[in-house]
Amino acid sequence: METRFIADVMLGKLATWLRLLGCDVAYFPAISDEDLVEMASRSGRVILTRDLELIRRRNARDNHFLVTCDSYKDQLRQVVEHFSIDPLARIHTRCLRCNELLNGICRSAARERVPPYVYETQDDFKTCGCCGRIYWRGTHRAVALKQVMRIFGIQE
Repeated sequence: METRFIADVMLGKLATWLRLLGCDVAYFPAISDEDLVEMASRSGRVILTRDLELIRRRNARDNHFLVTCDSYKDQLRQVVEHFSIDPLARIHTRCLRCNELLNGICRSAARERVPPYVYETQDDFKTCGCCGRIYWRGTHRAVALKQVMRIFGIQE
């Protein structure tokens, strides 16, 4: 069973990059520490935090991972290594905004929802069932993949 996470307010960029890798990461930019700890406990999520005060809370003591690195790249490596996550196994399978798993949609259903050039040049589209965002294999995806490979020292 994969580890599910909840990231504190200081780790928004890490949350996005973990979602890019396909990890289930809840993130709320305005949540209080108390609510974060309760939500983690209720939902069975591991708290990702840089906040020493937060991990001193009784309910968070045994359910957290202290992220010690400053840069998101180092943070990403730290979490991936600690939790033995394969950075390429589920890449591009979650919505970066909502954290929902993406669903494939037929090309014709994407026609009115993507730029004409994208529709003409792409065959494979995915969508988020929550926010409706559309994803495709564009240059943004290739750039993100190259960045992940650089972060983890993976050869092409």
